[in-house]
Amino acid sequence: MTKLSVNINKFATIRNSRGGDNPNVVKAAMDAERFGANGVTVHPRPDERHIRYADVREIKKIITTEFNIEGNPKEQSFINLVLETKPHQVTLVPDALGQLTSDHGWNTIEHKDYLIETIAIFKAVGIRVSIFVDPIIEMVEAAALTGTDRIELYTEGYATAYTAGQRTTAIAPYIAAAEKAIALGLGINAGHDLDLNNLQYFKQHIPGLNEVSIGHALVCDALYVGYENAIQLYQRQLQ
Repeated sequence: MTKLSVNINKFATIRNSRGGDNPNVVKAAMDAERFGANGVTVHPRPDERHIRYADVREIKKIITTEFNIEGNPKEQSFINLVLETKPHQVTLVPDALGQLTSDHGWNTIEHKDYLIETIAIFKAVGIRVSIFVDPIIEMVEAAALTGTDRIELYTEGYATAYTAGQRTTAIAPYIAAAEKAIALGLGINAGHDLDLNNLQYFKQHIPGLNEVSIGHALVCDALYVGYENAIQLYQRQLQ
């Protein structure tokens, strides 16, 4: 079974655009679970332009499924937050300060020693670790040397090629990366630009896919079909 983790950052973006507490992100997390999601993802950034650190603490209090916190561990405040809230999973992403959205995976060869040290911090307190990786065999191989439990395949390249009608070309490097990860004992997550058009094809072709994290596309769909219906539609693509 491939689990669906709903990224609720966009709810916080809308809230922050007007101030106040509408929409309430804690309710968004609770509703995601109530509507059938298998987990909730948040990606706090230092400028708190969407999810705030205080939101993470409040969501942790009410979460009943899986809680996944994404972020750049080079920010000490992020490390401290994760150690304080102890989510089920932390996903390490190599974002630059002020970056609009994640756009690449770790160079696991260049940053291997740093990742080994950082991953050990989280695993020491029982938090499962996933690291953002591009679908490149060498990066997957080096990821396996860091001590991470899983990799999260960065799927923007797949989504772009799929939209251009190049499905076979789009999926090929991801299949190879997934097969290598399985051979090396790594779990497999995926995320970024997955949507109702491309998710089913991805799921059908990627072996051992544990989890997908989807936010932007799901929230956009929810504007038209409703939040509960959107979650159910995404779950159907994963069957």
